[in-house]
Amino acid sequence: MKVLVTSGKRKTAIARATIKSGKGRVRINKKPVELIEPEMVRMFITEPLKIARTLANKVDINIDARGGGFMGQAEAVRTAIARALYGWSNDEELRKSFIEYDRTLLVNDIRRKEPKKQGGRGARKRRQTSYR
Repeated sequence: MKVLVTSGKRKTAIARATIKSGKGRVRINKKPVELIEPEMVRMFITEPLKIARTLANKVDINIDARGGGFMGQAEAVRTAIARALYGWSNDEELRKSFIEYDRTLLVNDIRRKEPKKQGGRGARKRRQTSYR
């Protein structure tokens, strides 16, 4: 039985997806994707499954997401699912449709938080200076 492991990253969130032949079940941290809340995040995560259509109904995907916030995890999960589906099928048409829809489906978003600097509350904000 063929099993493929892929991963996706966003900020500090990491998602590892394991794909194998099955009936179209998708579980995130042992929880079915249909039960993921809020609904906006669920719809965001299922975008690659909707693009892949028929292939998504022939495989089971188990995802382990760790680190980051819920939205960072959602973006990492989405990338991991898309990479798993493409790796499973090796279909160039599927790859093109993923990239045409959204490049971050197959490519990790490398943007990170800028480090805080001295003299202010964050990376850019500074204390107001007074000369009198």
